Amino acid sequence: MVIRKLAPAIVVCGLLLVFTGCKKPTGGAHSAVQYTQIDWTTAGAISGTVHVSGKMPAPVQIDMAQDPVCSLSPANYSEQYVGKDGGLQNVFLYIKDGLGNRIYPAPSTPVVMDQKGCRYTPHVIGVMVGQPVRFTNSDPTMHNVHMLPKVETNQATDISQGPNGAPETRVFRTPELMIPVRCNNHPWMEAFINVTDNPFYAISGPDGHFEIRGLPPGTYTLVADHEVLGQKAVTVTIAARQTVHQDFTFAAR
Repeated sequence: MVIRKLAPAIVVCGLLLVFTGCKKPTGGAHSAVQYTQIDWTTAGAISGTVHVSGKMPAPVQIDMAQDPVCSLSPANYSEQYVGKDGGLQNVFLYIKDGLGNRIYPAPSTPVVMDQKGCRYTPHVIGVMVGQPVRFTNSDPTMHNVHMLPKVETNQATDISQGPNGAPETRVFRTPELMIPVRCNNHPWMEAFINVTDNPFYAISGPDGHFEIRGLPPGTYTLVADHEVLGQKAVTVTIAARQTVHQDFTFAAR
């Protein structure tokens, strides 16, 4: 009879089986993710306005004569500074810190960025990690979607879309702010994608107003990010069912 030498781990498990039984390890790569659901009965919110101090530069009309289709579109203006009544539009606001180990599921509904009137619409979008971004072309001319993320795990993209062409979808794997989107065919076209690991973000409207809802009670770092004026951060504490007012002011350059 031949007796084979047993691996140490098998011997140990065999001995443990006599007394307690071996159990499968818990956790690990195959464990189901425990997602957090928003509790709307206790959730709070942050509401405010992004202001500009000083004189905001006037939008500059863009010459689109290089493309006959674009030249027939409505007038197009620079979008670095947009707003009214002292408010600043297209500022991305999000919760950076304070959620602890909470993990929120990414929506399956895509966020759409269209190419219409030879411009990207919207100019700034927010999306969660794992949530699809769908690029569409509503123009009767060729467009291009060229993205160069700085984070390596977010794939660079350079795709062409024919006139009224089929949509293209991309998914981002890692949080990253202000990923530029440009069109190689029309150099004035530019937009920005912001990727977060939680659903608590907003983009300021034409008057600078924003609101982030559904936050659990706690203390958070709230960041406001603008494509030209940079970032500002504040600490905000929210009680159950409380709406905290928080404004930001950027100095015009």
